[in-house]
Amino acid sequence: MKLVWKLLRQHISIGQLAGFFFANLLGMLIVLLSLQFYQDVKPAFSQEDSFIKNDYLIVSKSISMVGSLTGSSSTFKEAEIDDIAAQPFTSAVGKFTATQYHVAAAFGVSGMGFSSDLFFESVPTQFVDVKSDDWHFNEAEGIVPIVLPRSYLALYNFGYAPSQSLPKITEDVVGMVEMVIVMRGNGQEQSVRGRVVGFSNRLNTILAPEDFINWSNQKFAPNEDASPTRLIVQVNNPADENIMKYFGDQGYEIAEDKLDAGKTMFFLRIVSIIIMAIGLLISALSFYILMLSIYLLVQKNTQKLQNLLLIGYSPARVSLPYQLLTIGMNAVVLVLSLVALVFVRNYYLDMLWSVFPEMDSGTIMPAILLGLILFVVVSLINVFAVRNKVMAIWKNKE
Repeated sequence: MKLVWKLLRQHISIGQLAGFFFANLLGMLIVLLSLQFYQDVKPAFSQEDSFIKNDYLIVSKSISMVGSLTGSSSTFKEAEIDDIAAQPFTSAVGKFTATQYHVAAAFGVSGMGFSSDLFFESVPTQFVDVKSDDWHFNEAEGIVPIVLPRSYLALYNFGYAPSQSLPKITEDVVGMVEMVIVMRGNGQEQSVRGRVVGFSNRLNTILAPEDFINWSNQKFAPNEDASPTRLIVQVNNPADENIMKYFGDQGYEIAEDKLDAGKTMFFLRIVSIIIMAIGLLISALSFYILMLSIYLLVQKNTQKLQNLLLIGYSPARVSLPYQLLTIGMNAVVLVLSLVALVFVRNYYLDMLWSVFPEMDSGTIMPAILLGLILFVVVSLINVFAVRNKVMAIWKNKE
């Protein structure tokens, strides 16, 4: 083996192999980094409680002075809801159902308490971005799970509390608050207990389970119109220009921040795909450089290879030095790419955590798996290409 390697390495071009090495390293790093960055950033944009969940829009009817004077309804009729659901950009439509009776709530923490009038709304469970096993209402238990907007807590902690010299509170503390909900209407009054089970970034309203809203409206406001004034619409592609055109033509209003956030997530995907494609292109070009270098090296050593084959060396044994060379370089590229990825990832995660302190850091396993797949595929192609080239020389010798 040592003799074979000494004979074959004389015509190895260090410059060509170095060009392949650094090009492949750059390409591999770009591919792995684009995938890992997308995986790390995605939770901040698309996790269930993300403040910019990418594909949900809140739709309402425009309220104008003329409409209020003429008595135009701001509620959605079933035909209008069906028309929205039939649009090609729509995946699903949910209704906001509000309480139609008087609601008051008394709160207490550590012996201190206060009361306030409230309202509740509900949406179908599939649109609620807080997952809880308690998200249901049972009249016999008499406990109403509640989801609050996370913006309410931020408003208290960073606005009201400092101005009143009050302590800031956490989500866990809010979950411990004792709450009594008093419902009045239709000549009846009933009290139930309430418990905050989570905070929503998607929905800026006080949520209660749909079965509770339906039950309480039927009991305390059976004759009131519970038609929805807002809808939540899940769309396929928030960047679709037909969304704004359709809702504008119908006179509907959309929460612009939700639409812009959806576009942000959509373009994040597109940019990640483009960057990954560029990395794959660089890797493909570096692979081409390697194959060209190996082919030229084999071509220069054709006479030596023929002599080795004539004196009894097998094609597999003659091919082995070239195959080990390519596999070794690919392995070094993979290791260095992963090391560089870890350093770069630690750098940008610090910046992401400063903006999204609750963001999950995720795992590096997707990038490792992709790197291993690329290593195996490229190495196998190199091995078979070298073997085929040597076999061609073997056949010509015969």
